[in-house]
Amino acid sequence: MLNGKTILVTGGTGSFGKCFTKYVLTHYDPKKIIIYSRDEYKQFVMQNDMKEYADKLRFFIGDVRDRDRLSRALVGVDYIVHAAALKQVPACEYNPNEAIKTNIHGAMNVIDAALDSGSVRKVVALSTDKAVNPVNLYGGTKLVSDKLFIAANAYSGVSDINFSIVRYGNVAGSRGSVIPFFRNIIENGGDKLPITDYRMTRFWISLEQGVELVIKALSEARGGETFISKIPSFKITDLAQAMLPGCEMPEVGIREGEKLHEIMVTVEDSLTTYEYDKHFIVYPQMTWNDRQLPIPGGKPVKQGFSYSSGNNTEWLSVDQIKELLKTV
Repeated sequence: MLNGKTILVTGGTGSFGKCFTKYVLTHYDPKKIIIYSRDEYKQFVMQNDMKEYADKLRFFIGDVRDRDRLSRALVGVDYIVHAAALKQVPACEYNPNEAIKTNIHGAMNVIDAALDSGSVRKVVALSTDKAVNPVNLYGGTKLVSDKLFIAANAYSGVSDINFSIVRYGNVAGSRGSVIPFFRNIIENGGDKLPITDYRMTRFWISLEQGVELVIKALSEARGGETFISKIPSFKITDLAQAMLPGCEMPEVGIREGEKLHEIMVTVEDSLTTYEYDKHFIVYPQMTWNDRQLPIPGGKPVKQGFSYSSGNNTEWLSVDQIKELLKTV
C-alpha cells in the first residue's frame, strides 16, 4: 500500500515521526519520505541516524504555520501524516496564542494545502485523549483540529482525497509519559515516586502500535473516521511498584489540566462508534458522499458505551508492566 508512494510527515523529527519513518522504510518500499519540521538540528541528527536510507529521505525546513512552504513541500506527495503540534500542557497554557497558531491554524494550512495539491490522496492526523472532553488548552486546540480534519472531507468534492484521525494517549516512554520522570528519580538514588492521585489510570501503547494504527488508517480510511486502538490499562501506582518495588508513593495532588483517566470514546460518541477485532472507529455524524459507509468487519457498540483507561476490560499487572518496561 505504501510501496512507490511519497509520504510527508509534519513534525517528522519527533518520537512518532522517527518511529514511523523507520517502520515504513523497514516494511515497505516507498518512493520517498519527506520530513517536514522546523528544527534544523533535529533534522541533522535524524539524517545521520538514518544514513542507510538517504536515497529515500528528504528533509524540509518548514512550519505548519507557513501555508506557502507547505504547498511547496506537497508537490508530488501521495500521503500526509500530520504529527506536528505544540503538546506540552503547561507551555500551551502559558502561551495560548502560539498553541492556537500551530495546532489550529497549522491544521487548517495542512488541510488547505492538501486539498489544493492535486496529488495528495490520504491525510491522517494524530489526535490525543486530551481532545476528548478537554480540560486544558492543548486538548481544546486538538479538539478543534480534529473537527477541522473531519470536516475537510466535505470540501473534497469529486477529488480522490480523504482525511481521517488516529487517537491515542501518552506513548509509553515518550517525553510526555511518566516513565522517564520516574526513571530519572530512580537513577539519582530516589526511593520515593510521587503520585498525583492514587486513582489515576492510563492506557499502555507503544510507539510501534501507534505507527501500525496510522498505517491501518492510511490503508482503510474512507473519510472522517477516528481510529482508536484496543489496548490495556494500568494503574499509575502499579507502574511505580513495577519500576521501584516497595517504594513509598506520596500523593502530591493532581496537576493543572491533568485527568484521572484517559478517555478515548465518550457516551455521546457511542451512537456512531463501531467495534472491530483490535480497534474502534468513531464515524462522523455527518456524511458527505457515498464512500463514507462503515468499514466492513465491525459492529455498532451499545448506546451508552464509553472507552477510557478507567473502565477498560483489560488491565496490566505489576509483573506484566515489568516485562513491558524492558521494551521501552
